[in-house]
Amino acid sequence: MSKRGYCADLLAKVEAGEEGVISRGDKPVAKLTHIPGISYRSDVNAAIEAILAAQQEQKQKTTPEEIRAWIEEARR
Repeated sequence: MSKRGYCADLLAKVEAGEEGVISRGDKPVAKLTHIPGISYRSDVNAAIEAILAAQQEQKQKTTPEEIRAWIEEARR
């Protein structure tokens, strides 16, 4: 598994409520834990809902650039 895939897998587990320890050799150097009330998935869902609401209000098609900008805004 690539480092990127491994990190994504670790983050998914932490989001699900698990904790993890990252070690360098035999020495633990970091602890991964979920921050209550923070969820990337809920941010994405909120961004999608905002996009759909904006489309309903405008009765216009939203451009892919607008969607990307909204998603980036929700990630901050």
